[in-house]
Amino acid sequence: MDSSARADVWVSAVRLYKNRSIASKECRAGHVRINGAKAKPSQPVNIGDRIEALTEGGLRIVVVTKIIAKRVGAPVAVQCYVDKTPPPPPKEEVAVMPRRDRGAGRPTKRDRRAMDRLRGR
Repeated sequence: MDSSARADVWVSAVRLYKNRSIASKECRAGHVRINGAKAKPSQPVNIGDRIEALTEGGLRIVVVTKIIAKRVGAPVAVQCYVDKTPPPPPKEEVAVMPRRDRGAGRPTKRDRRAMDRLRGR
């Protein structure tokens, strides 16, 4: 077993990105950081490194516990890192804006003023 692996290889092997080419592009774009510094695709990843990866699902923060170079199944991949990603903030309920009935025509001046009062304008 190796003591280090390329950043793009390890990040794709543990399934943070779908494949290695996407992982390489994300590294070059600066979306992958190792210990707080932007990572190049060829930068070595060692045990204990903190990796921050900006994925489609949001920011993922993981600490490396095992080095792997080949893509493995999801249950095995989860054993290769400790997930330190903070939980997402609770979604706030958005107030539903009242809508006019379809086919009701343009709002009158009185209706527009009532809508402006409702919106706080």
